[in-house]
Amino acid sequence: MWNVDSLWFEIAIVSIVIALGQILFGHFEERTPRAKKLAKYLLFLGLVVGISCLFGRVMAMGFLFIAMLPALYIHMIMLPRKGINGWTGEPKSKYYDYRKWDKDIFRNE
Repeated sequence: MWNVDSLWFEIAIVSIVIALGQILFGHFEERTPRAKKLAKYLLFLGLVVGISCLFGRVMAMGFLFIAMLPALYIHMIMLPRKGINGWTGEPKSKYYDYRKWDKDIFRNE
């Protein structure tokens, strides 16, 4: 019944990682356009599936793990150094300054 010997396994793993990332850390990307989020998902999905096809599943999962290291570094080291909570993104004013976003979110554009 369960068969993990297909590329659907890689697709499921990437989708789960991206979904968990959005659930847990989506508030860090609240001002990021949806198209950019979708492009990031499709890029990682394509890379992982491509690496799996060319070099095998172990290399693809290794790439996925290594690709998460910069995010961990940013949330655990860089943001706290700037006075921003790496889990909640607070205070928002410092985080918006860090991302160079406009703090006036209620302005009519």
